[in-house]
Amino acid sequence: MSPRIITCLAALAALCLAHPALAHEQTGVQGGLVSGLLHPLTGMDHLVAMVAVGIWGAQLGAPAIWVLPITFPLVMALGGVVGVLKIPLPVPEIVIALSALALGAAVAMRLKLPFSVAAAVVAVFAIFHGHAHGVELPGSANPLAYGIGFVVATGMLHLCGIVIGILTRWPAGARVVQALGAVIAALGCYFLVHSLGATA
Repeated sequence: MSPRIITCLAALAALCLAHPALAHEQTGVQGGLVSGLLHPLTGMDHLVAMVAVGIWGAQLGAPAIWVLPITFPLVMALGGVVGVLKIPLPVPEIVIALSALALGAAVAMRLKLPFSVAAAVVAVFAIFHGHAHGVELPGSANPLAYGIGFVVATGMLHLCGIVIGILTRWPAGARVVQALGAVIAALGCYFLVHSLGATA
C-alpha cells in the first residue's frame, strides 16, 4: 500500500477520533426532514457503519450488493418506530459500537457469509441504529418527515459504500477497501470503549 494511502487513512481516523459527535448524544436538534437527513451524517458511529454495509454488500456481490443496503433502511425504520414509542432495547450504545466493529472487520477480512446470514446480521444492527434515531426524535419534529430524512440519508451512505466497494474489482483497490474496513473496525473499538466507559 502506498504511503499516500496510509497517510489518508490515518488522517481520516484522526479526524474521526478528534470529533466523536455521536448522533444519539445530540440535543436541541430542530425537527423535520432536515434534522432527519443530518442525524446519521453527524454521528460518526452511525456514518461508518452505514458505509460499511454498502462496502460489504459490494464485496459479497449480487444480490447482497443491493439487498443489504435495502434491508438496513427498512428494518431501521421499524427500529425507529420502537424508539419513538420509547420501548427500551438492551445496551443500545454498545450494540451500535459493535456494529461498526463487526461490519468493519467483515470488510477488512472480506468475510463471505451466506446471504441470509449476512442479511440477518445487518437487520439486527439496523434495529438498534433505528432505535437510536427514534429515541432522539426532537419534540418539535414531524415524525414522518424526520423518519424519511434519516432513511434517505442512510441510503445515501450505503450508496457511498457501494461505490467504494466497487474498487474491489482491482487488486490494489481491494487492498485499499480492506484497509478502510480495518479503520472502521478500529473506530468501532473506540466507540465500544467509549460506550462501556459511559455505562460503567
